[in-house]
Amino acid sequence: MSTLRARSTPTKQPSIKDKEATPIPTANGGEPAADAPKAAIQRQPSMARSLTSTAANLANLLPTGTLLAFQLLTPIFTNNGACDAATRPMTLVLLVLLAFSCFLASFTDSVKVSDGQVYYGLTTFKGLWLFDYPDASGAGLPDLSKFRIRLIDGIHAVLSVLVFGAVALRDRNVLQCLYPQPGREIQEVLNIVPVGVGLICSLLFMVFPTRRHGIGYPVTSGK
Repeated sequence: MSTLRARSTPTKQPSIKDKEATPIPTANGGEPAADAPKAAIQRQPSMARSLTSTAANLANLLPTGTLLAFQLLTPIFTNNGACDAATRPMTLVLLVLLAFSCFLASFTDSVKVSDGQVYYGLTTFKGLWLFDYPDASGAGLPDLSKFRIRLIDGIHAVLSVLVFGAVALRDRNVLQCLYPQPGREIQEVLNIVPVGVGLICSLLFMVFPTRRHGIGYPVTSGK
């Protein structure tokens, strides 16, 4: 007697509809697992925005003219962060000149005369030397000897330079120009030191306030 051979059952190939209906693996029953790392990536811009806002608050302590020159000239001198052997020294010279401008602005003051006109001048050890007062005799001016240089002016000058350095090191173009590929330790220093210096200088500005309203600073109504 011959034996019967068992017929093999054909396997069903998945159709296109079955492939489309196959669910994509998800993480925790929510979005696809491939999108999970995006949450960690999105946390980084929030930290960058907080540091940018810190730099913007520090910029309020600087003279408006110096800050405007920094914002306008930095992208040009740094070539939008792509510095070479020629633009890098020019960028350093620009930063030194702007820092000196912040230092010098701390030794300037203004005086308002009876007609409401405001005149600016440079403080000296004897008083205030006005730049553009029309009367050389000084008629109509208050006592300028009370505007002489004090110790607080030197403190504010040093703090202004430090604040400018903190603001400059938070600028993207300056960082990419001076430190195009910083190491891990240098990057940590660039992230921490400017913010710490700016915070300490802000506290010292509140502890040692000044009544001067020099070039680049607003003049109050009672000045």
